[in-house]
This record gives sequence, structure tokens and C-alpha cells, in this order.
Amino acid sequence: MNENIVKITNMTKRYGKQNALDDISFDVKKGSIVGLIGPNGAGKTTIMKIMGGLVFQTKGGLEMFGETDERGLNHARTRMSFMIESPYLKMNMTARENLEKQRLQKGIPDKHRIDEVLEIVKLADTGKKTVKNFSLGMKQRLGLANALLGKPEFMVLDEPINGLDPEGIMEIRELFIRFNREEDITIMISSHILRELSLLCTDYIFINEGKLKGSLSAEELKRINSDYYHINTDNNEKAAAVLTDVCGIERLEINEDKSIKIYDGLDRIRDISKTLYDNGIIPVELTRNEVDLEEYYMKLIKGGDIS
Repeated sequence: MNENIVKITNMTKRYGKQNALDDISFDVKKGSIVGLIGPNGAGKTTIMKIMGGLVFQTKGGLEMFGETDERGLNHARTRMSFMIESPYLKMNMTARENLEKQRLQKGIPDKHRIDEVLEIVKLADTGKKTVKNFSLGMKQRLGLANALLGKPEFMVLDEPINGLDPEGIMEIRELFIRFNREEDITIMISSHILRELSLLCTDYIFINEGKLKGSLSAEELKRINSDYYHINTDNNEKAAAVLTDVCGIERLEINEDKSIKIYDGLDRIRDISKTLYDNGIIPVELTRNEVDLEEYYMKLIKGGDIS
């Protein structure tokens, strides 16, 4: 059985009369890379700040590394690192000077750890170059180096690839995979770039308006979101009737533009196309697609059928 590093139970965070979080429950399992997904204002950063001890929940349970009381949670946080919103960096310092300052503040005795993390994030050769002259990707990597200083078992990262170009995003993605596989670090990431999360994450948590909308593993997402055919004809209303009554299609969806998606019978699409034609219906578009994370997310947030 997988060990839960974090367990959040019926958590609510209220600011005045407004709920930033509303009765949320979820787990984070050891060894996972979890994508925390939701629109702006959904409550993602609030969750991360509560985990980091920056704000406190109004009610509900927080368990991290088996600890639940205030003293225990503070101890658990020494096994974690956080990069919430922008990484804290001194612009007039070099990468090494920034990390030395953070090493002393965190009470990390091993001076050689700076060399190790700079090598990991590929900033070892920046020398006397100050952070103000770094690219955005370099600044993000330095923020990650800072997060690695204390050899965390769990990293919590808020929008770590925001604003990066495709090359920078790919570099950060490769770092996360390395952290997870080689350093045995569990990771939670919030991001709006769902394609990147789909390439990276083992699990997903979806929230909207402070409420949990769903959670599932990448394997579960792949299993329930089968391929489908997108069909558009010169008479979609009649086509839908033929598909169900004549072709025996049970899993069918009508889109807003009246085009059709079918989720079964995909291995006999030629026969289905011929049946439509034999019934006086001309297929205009017939394309095979795969439901991805972004489409699943949009359906989930809009409250559509995702089964």
C-alpha cells in the first residue's frame, strides 16, 4: 500500500463570508507527481499556503508525514520545500551567493550542498553573473535549486513553468522527472499548462471555486477516456438516430454545433460510414481523436458527462 505523505480532510478556508476552500478532501501518495488543476481563484495557492504554514484552515484536518498537531506539522515541513508564487531571489547576488544566504538561514551545515544543487539544475557555470542578468528559465531553476537545498522528500510548486518558453518548459519538466525518479522526491505542481502536466504527472486533483471536482491517476484518466470518432454530416439529427438505432452505438454525444462523438464501434467505422450513406446521410467529417487532460478538465469544470 502506498504511504500518504499528505492527507487533507474536509478542509475549509474562509475569508470573511467567502469560502476560498469548501470542504475539500484528498491524499498525496509517496512517490507521486500530483497536478493540482483549476482556474484562477480556484483555491490552489490557498491549499499550498496552508500546507506551508503560511495561512491556516478555518476547519478540517491536515496530516503531513503522519503529523497532525501544530508542533508535528512544523517538523513535517522540515522534510518539505515550497516554491509558492515567485521564487525569492536577491537580484544583485550570484546564484551561489543566493544559495549561501538561504543555506545559512535554513541552518544547513553542508556547504558542498550548494555545488550539488547548482549542478543538478545546470547553473554551476554561471560564475559571477548576477541574478538580474538571468533569463526567466534560469531564475526558475535557481528557485528550484533553493528548494532542493534541504534534500526535501516532498516539493510543493506553484506555477513553476509560468512564463517560460518551450525550451525552458522542457528543461524544467526534465528536472522534475529527475527529482522524482533519482532523488525520490514526491512533487505537487499547480499549473495552467495542462499539456505539460499530462506529460509529467502520475495523479491529478481538480478544484474549482474552492470545491474538489475530482481526483484520479493518470492511468485512470487513460482508461476512462477512450478514443472517439468525431462525425459531422449533412443531417446530424438523422445521423444520430441511425447511429443508435441501426448501428447500435450506445456511447454517443451530441456537441453544441450538433456534430457527434461516438465512443464505441470504433473498429467498424467503415461499416458505420457506409450505413450512414445507405440511409441518405453524407459524412462531411470523420476523424479519430483521443480525449486528453485538457478536454477532461473542461468537461469536469463545466459539469458534463466524463464517464
